[in-house]
Amino acid sequence: MHDDDTFVFPLLALQVTVFPNRGLCIAITYCHVMDDRCCSHFMKTWSSICRSGGVDLTLLENSPPCFDREVLRDTKGLETIFLRDYFEARSTWKVGPIPKHGADDEDYVKATITFGRDDIESMKKWALNRWKKDDEFQAPQYLSKFVVTCAFMWVSLVKAKYRKDDDEVAEMKEEYFHFAADCRDRLEYPIPATYFGNCLTICHVALKRKDLKGEGGFMNAVKAIAKTITDMKTEPLKGAENWKELFMMFLSGRIAIVTGSPKFTVYETDFGFGKPTKVEMVHPRMCVSFAESGDKEGGLELGLVVR
Repeated sequence: MHDDDTFVFPLLALQVTVFPNRGLCIAITYCHVMDDRCCSHFMKTWSSICRSGGVDLTLLENSPPCFDREVLRDTKGLETIFLRDYFEARSTWKVGPIPKHGADDEDYVKATITFGRDDIESMKKWALNRWKKDDEFQAPQYLSKFVVTCAFMWVSLVKAKYRKDDDEVAEMKEEYFHFAADCRDRLEYPIPATYFGNCLTICHVALKRKDLKGEGGFMNAVKAIAKTITDMKTEPLKGAENWKELFMMFLSGRIAIVTGSPKFTVYETDFGFGKPTKVEMVHPRMCVSFAESGDKEGGLELGLVVR
């Protein structure tokens, strides 16, 4: 923070740690001025240049980042709303050292869960057959791996958290699921695929706890997530003016937030040493990270932080 009360955030920060005779770790963090797709493009470009010894600039020349903010059209007046919400939030920020975690903090466990291609295909097949049995005319022809794995993960988290809670009032409480979607190819006007910025919309799903814990919980989650994605494709920025209120409401309850995507192919980022042995996405306990599997072709890795 500067003397004139101006907050300064670096766009991104990098740290490389070398482990002699073992390997190295590259860490990157960035603020919301850019999104995961930008990070992926940056890492792929950087790695391709390193891999060639600084000689091959083909990727950078063929797909240079687009920094032109004029490609975005604010037809809903969202800039004014977002800036208002931002400055209102910023006025509450406190400047000082980050609190240290002590022995009295709750215990958390971090784990990576891998779904193989066969696991995912089995879930998709089962869900489609069940949906057709319940409602043949409304059932889709296809379900993505994102939908079925998110549904399975969400239901599993809720069941694990409240496995001993059968209180009727508590069972009627809503559980929330939150994920982002790229808008670059979903708006009514073209946006370059290499647009460098934040071009995300936010998707929210809500279901009562009993509807997730019950026998039909998996299918309820599948249908709710699939419907939210379908609605988003029709109108990507619907309700964007109310994102702040929605998010504050969700924070008051139990929420699961998805970050990352298997589309970013993080395990194909090669600096000249071969593919990464492990890619970790650091996130708070309410988040679940998604990436393609580094070991199982066609699979997924889910990073969880739970207590």
